[in-house]
Amino acid sequence: MKKLVSLTATALLVTTAFAHAQSLEPFRYGTVATKGDAGFVYMAAEDGFDDSFGIDIDMQSFKGDSILLRGLLAGELDAYIGNPGGPMIAASKGADIKIIGCPWPGLTYALFTKPEITSVEQLAGGTIGVSAPGSLPDLFSRAVVKSAGLSLDDVNFTVAGSDSERVAAVSADLITAAPSSSEFNAKAPELGLHMLVHARDVVPEYVRFCIMTRGDIVRDRPDYIAKFLAAQMKGFSYALENKDATLALSYEKAEMPETDQAPVLIYDEVVKFGAVNPEMTVEIDKLEWLSGLLAETGNMDAGYDPTMIVDTSVLENAKALLAAQ
Repeated sequence: MKKLVSLTATALLVTTAFAHAQSLEPFRYGTVATKGDAGFVYMAAEDGFDDSFGIDIDMQSFKGDSILLRGLLAGELDAYIGNPGGPMIAASKGADIKIIGCPWPGLTYALFTKPEITSVEQLAGGTIGVSAPGSLPDLFSRAVVKSAGLSLDDVNFTVAGSDSERVAAVSADLITAAPSSSEFNAKAPELGLHMLVHARDVVPEYVRFCIMTRGDIVRDRPDYIAKFLAAQMKGFSYALENKDATLALSYEKAEMPETDQAPVLIYDEVVKFGAVNPEMTVEIDKLEWLSGLLAETGNMDAGYDPTMIVDTSVLENAKALLAAQ
């Protein structure tokens, strides 16, 4: 009899859990290829964060920002986290895209090269490996070159794959320098490289990650977006306050061995320099700086008003949801 009661209770728990899962609204959310900072980005999709707001975040990882942007515009994603440069270019050409929050205002990014190169000026005549035009690696590299007083024509830019592929190309002397997440500084010495400049020292105005969605989703399903953003704020806050849990998730999602110090390095950097903001404030002055950079690099016409791409109404609703928990 006790065994029957036990089996019945187990079946009831399974049925209840299944019914709960079925009642959650799916949310398709994109991110760039996982690295040592994955714990921050993936935390909101863990149980206890998204489901507490009635949604189920389906994390989908892609190789670069340009693929994420295409997926959003094609209706294959509901939102994605990435650099706002590409979306701003698309919005200036009429695409219905909205920035709804910026959880990672500090750019944890750097330019890596061989130790004999000690200044950006020495890159003149060399080649910097980037990814798609208008992507974070491309725009960051161009901003660094301009910050040193060089012309963009003084340096060659070539598409050279992902962060790890670009860095490997520098190590193999195929290119002169490459931008990458600053967490690669943990591996730089063994690759015969060093960090030439960090973003915070040369382009402190540059935002790393904002969250983008389509304007029709904001207009037609504001509650849906608000629930998602509330989960994101809850997840980022927890990640900042719980180092061990965040590192464990980073190692799991990025499939890194625990001997790899990249997740530890990026976590400590984020905390030390306040690179992540759980309030996800959209800093218009930084977007104005980016708009100017995009005009200077020829990616879009001058005079674009970046406030046109921002909609923080859902962010305020999300804060109210979070406060009510």
